Amino acid sequence: MPMFDAHKYSYPSHRTVVYAPRAMACTSVPLGAQIGIDIMKKGGNAIDAAVAMAASMPLLEPTGNGLGSDCFALVWIEKEKKLYGLNASGRSPFNLSAEIFLNAGLTSVPFNGWLPTMVPGAPAGWAELSRRFGTMPLKDLFSPAVSYAREGCPVTVNVARQWSKDSLRIKKAMEKDALPHRYWWTAFMKEDGSPYRAGDLFKWPAYADTLEELASTDCESYYRGPLMEKITAFSRQSGGFFCEEDFRTYYPEWVEPITTDYKGYTVCEIPPNGHGITVLMALNILKGLPLSEERECADTYHKIVESIKLAFADTRKYVADPRSMRTSVKDLLDEDYAARRRSLISGQALMPEAGDPSSGGTIYLCTADPYGNMVSFIQSNYTGFGAGIVIPGTGISLQNRGANFSLDPDSDNFLQGGKKSYHTIIPGFLLKNGCAVGPFGVMGAFMQPQGHVQVVVNTVDYHMNPQECLDAPRIQWTGKKHIQLEREVPASVGAALEAKGHEVEVLNQNTSMGRGQIIWRMENGMLVGGTEPRCDGTVCAW
Repeated sequence: MPMFDAHKYSYPSHRTVVYAPRAMACTSVPLGAQIGIDIMKKGGNAIDAAVAMAASMPLLEPTGNGLGSDCFALVWIEKEKKLYGLNASGRSPFNLSAEIFLNAGLTSVPFNGWLPTMVPGAPAGWAELSRRFGTMPLKDLFSPAVSYAREGCPVTVNVARQWSKDSLRIKKAMEKDALPHRYWWTAFMKEDGSPYRAGDLFKWPAYADTLEELASTDCESYYRGPLMEKITAFSRQSGGFFCEEDFRTYYPEWVEPITTDYKGYTVCEIPPNGHGITVLMALNILKGLPLSEERECADTYHKIVESIKLAFADTRKYVADPRSMRTSVKDLLDEDYAARRRSLISGQALMPEAGDPSSGGTIYLCTADPYGNMVSFIQSNYTGFGAGIVIPGTGISLQNRGANFSLDPDSDNFLQGGKKSYHTIIPGFLLKNGCAVGPFGVMGAFMQPQGHVQVVVNTVDYHMNPQECLDAPRIQWTGKKHIQLEREVPASVGAALEAKGHEVEVLNQNTSMGRGQIIWRMENGMLVGGTEPRCDGTVCAW
C-alpha cells in the first residue's frame, strides 16, 4: 500500500473549465455531482437533479448541512423564460423569546444547543421543488443517498478537515450540557471517539431510514407526522423549545427574485430575509466606479471592498424577516441611494456605517439539463455541524440559524417566536437580455455576498472563464477596516492597501474564503462549468 498524506500538496496544480453539450452538475463533493448527472441521464431534469443532490449532501458533507438545514433556490424554467425563487428558511419556535436569553444573562444568541435552533426548512423545500417542477418521484431521487448511507461513502479531504475542527466545538458544548448533544457524538464520531478522517468510510443507517420515510410521505412526516413527533419529543426531553405547532404551520415560500443591472447583465438574488440584497447593493455602488484594467491591483481590491463594506453596513441593520422590515427592498436598491453611498468612497479605507435609504458551515450546488432548465441551490446548517444536536434514531442534525438574531429590541432582526432570522445563504443567477446565462454561488457565511460580487466582477469586468473566475484570489472584509487577503494576492497589492488605511491580514489557509460553483450556457447552447479549488469540488458533465 502506498503511504501518503491526503492533506499535503507540495506542488501547484490547476483545473480547467469543463464543457458539456447536454447537462452539467456541480457541487463541493464529487459523489454529489455524480448523483446529479446520473439523475439527468435517467431522464430527470435539472430540478430532479438538484433535489437528489440536496438529499445526498447531508451525508456527503455533514459539516455544512443536514436534514435539519434550511435551503434557498433559484430555478430557471426555459420553456417559460422565467426565474423562480424558493425561500425554505425556517422560523424560530413559538415558545422562544428574547426574555429567555436576557434572563439567562446572555447578550447574544449562542451557536450550540437548543437556543439557536429553528424549524428546518430544507425537507419541505425539496418536496416543494419536486412537486412544482420535478418529473421523478422522491423515492427515486433519494435512492442514491439511501444506498450510500447504508453501504458507506468515503469522507473527502476538505470535509475531513472541517470535521476535525468543528468536532472540538461540539465537544466543548457537550462538556457544558451533555444531554442535547449526546446523539450527535454517536452519529458523527467513530467508536474510539475520534472524528472521521479523509478516506474513512462513513455509514449512517438512520439517515437512510429517515430518507425513505420522507420519500414515502412527500416529506410530510417531518412536519405533520411521526418524524415531527420525534423532534418535538426530544426537544421537550432535553431542554428545547419546539412544539408541534411550530412544524404543523410551516411551509416554504415562493418569492420573486430581486435583481439589479450590472453593465448589461441582470444579477439575481433571493429577497430578504436572505442577504443576497448585499450583492446587489454593492454592485450598484461599484458599477459607478471606474475599475483598473488590471484585476491584481490595489485600486480594484479597494473599490470592491469599500462597496461591500457600505452594502453590508446597511443590510446588517435593515435585513430581517420581511414582515418586520421597516425599510423596503426598493429603497435599498434605489440608484440615487447607491450614488449617495458611492460618494463616500475615496482613496482611503472608510469606517462603514449604515445610511438612511428611506425615500419618505453551507453547501452549494447547481445543475443544468438538456431542456435549458437550470437550478442554483444552497443549503446550510450555518456553522459547521450546526447546533450539535441530532434527533435520536433519525439522522436529523439541526442547524443553528437562530444565532443570527439580534437581542436588541430596536432591531428589525430582534428575536421573537415564530420569526425568520437574518439569513446568510444566497444562491445567485445571471441573466442577459432576459435569457439565462446560468447559476453561480459562493458558500461561506458572511463571505457569500462578497464572493458573489467578486464572481460577477471577474466575469463581467475581467472576462474570466468560470474556472479562472473561481481560482482568482479573494478578499474578505471582516469588520471595521480589517480585511483578509489570500496569500496568492501579490505582496505589493497588500502593501498598497495598507497605505490606503486598510488593516491587512494575509491568510495561510483559505477555508474561510468561500467555496463556489458556476455553470454558464454559451450562445451555441454549450454548457461550461467551473468548480471551487478551495474544497473537493467537481463538475460532472454529460
